[in-house]
Amino acid sequence: MCALVGADQWPALAFPRGTTRVTSEPNVRAVPQTDPRQLRWVAAASGVGTTVEWYDYFIFSTAAALIFGSQFFSSLSPASGTLAAFATLGAGFLARPLGGVLWGHWGDRIGRKRMLVASLMLMGVATVGVGLLPTYGQIGVWAPILLVLLRLLQGLSAGGEWGGAALMAVEHAPPDKRGVYGSASQIGVPAGLILAQGMFFLMSNVVSSAQFAAWGWRIPFLFSIVLVGVGLFVRLKVEESPVFRALRDDQARSQVPVVEVFRERGRELFLASTSFIANTAIGYVFLAYLLSYGTSVLKLSRNLLLIVIIVGSVSWLISIVASAMWSDRVGRKPVYLIGSVVMVVWAVPFFVLFDTKQPIWLLVAVIVLTAGLGLTFGPQSALFAGMFEPRYRYSGASISYAVGAVVGGGFAPLIATALYTATGTSLSVSLYMVVVGLISLAAVVAIREPRATA
Repeated sequence: MCALVGADQWPALAFPRGTTRVTSEPNVRAVPQTDPRQLRWVAAASGVGTTVEWYDYFIFSTAAALIFGSQFFSSLSPASGTLAAFATLGAGFLARPLGGVLWGHWGDRIGRKRMLVASLMLMGVATVGVGLLPTYGQIGVWAPILLVLLRLLQGLSAGGEWGGAALMAVEHAPPDKRGVYGSASQIGVPAGLILAQGMFFLMSNVVSSAQFAAWGWRIPFLFSIVLVGVGLFVRLKVEESPVFRALRDDQARSQVPVVEVFRERGRELFLASTSFIANTAIGYVFLAYLLSYGTSVLKLSRNLLLIVIIVGSVSWLISIVASAMWSDRVGRKPVYLIGSVVMVVWAVPFFVLFDTKQPIWLLVAVIVLTAGLGLTFGPQSALFAGMFEPRYRYSGASISYAVGAVVGGGFAPLIATALYTATGTSLSVSLYMVVVGLISLAAVVAIREPRATA
C-alpha cells in the first residue's frame, strides 16, 4: 500500500504517537491518535480485505459474461442465456441494501471490526459454493435457483463490507489524511477486478476451451478459500476503530442507528446514494458488459478483452489513489465533481473508440473512462464518512453505497445488453451512460462539503 502512494503520504509516518484529534460530535470525547504500526495494519486490512471481497464478487461478474449462460441456462438460446446470466448478476445487488441495513446497524452497535470479519466469511462461503455448484445439465432448474441464492448471499456481504472497511480506514486516520487512508478500501475494487480477470485469463490459457467449460471456470471460485484466509489473518490483527471505542466507552452509541440516520440525515442519504449511481452503472458496463459485447458483437478475442480490462483496472487503481491524495488538499467535493463530468463527457467517445476494434483505441477508451471512475471513487470514503455523525455513520455510509449500487449497477449489464439488442447500435448504451452520469452529477453539485468530524 505504501508503495502505491509514497511513504511520505501515509499518516503513520507523518504524525507522532500520542497526538490527538478532536471531534465536533458533542457527546463524544477526543479520540487518541492510532499507533503508527497499527495504522499500517489498518491500511493493509482495509485494502487486502476489500480486494478479497471484490475478487469474489467480480469473478461472478466475469463468469456471468463468459460461461454462466451455457452452464446454468443451457435450455435457453445463447442470447437469452446471456441475459439470464446478467439478471442473476443483478440479483446480488438486490440484497445489498438489506446488507447495508443489517451490517450498518450492528456495525454501529457492536463495532466495525466484527462486522468486517463476518462479511468476509460470508462472501467466502458463497463464492466457494458457486465453484461447487452442479450445472443445469446435472440438476436441472435447481442449478439456476441455487446460483441466485448464492449471489444473494454475496450481495448481502457486499452491502456491509464497504462501509466497515471505509470507516475503519477513515476513523483511524489523522484529519488531513482521511482521503488517502480512505482510498485503501477503494483500491480493493480495481485490485479485486485485476485478480478476477487475471485468474480467468490464466485459466483460459492453461486449459482447452472444452476443459474451461467443463471445470476450468470453477478454479477462480475455489481459489477464494486461500484469499479469504489471508484476508481474515490481516483483519483479525487490527484494533477496533478509535471512534467506535469512544462511542462505546462514553455510552453514546445509537440504539436504532438506521432510524436515526433517516430522521436526521435523510437529505445526505439521498444525495450520497444518487451521487454513486453513475460510478457503479458505468463501472459495471466496463467490467461486465464489455466482455460480453466485445466477444459476442465485435468478435474480439477473450484474451485481448481480458488484457484491456486489466489495464483499465490498473488505471482505475492509480486514479483512485491520486484523486484521494488530491482530495486531502482541495476537498472531497471538487474532485468528485470533476470525475462526474469526465464520465458524462466520455460516454459517447468511449464506444466510438471501442467499436474500432483497434487495440490502441480500446486501451485509450478504457483508460480515460476508468480515470473518471477513479476521480469519483477515490475521495468517496472520506466524503461519505464526513456526511454522517459517528453514532450512525456505518449505517449511513453503507446504506448510501448499497442503494447507489443497486440503482446504478444492479442491472447495468442487463440494460446495456437489452438496449443494444433493441437498437443494434452502441450509441444507445452511451446515451444510457450519459443519463445516469447527469443524474449523479446533479447530486454531487447539491452535496455540501462535509465538515471535519471524528
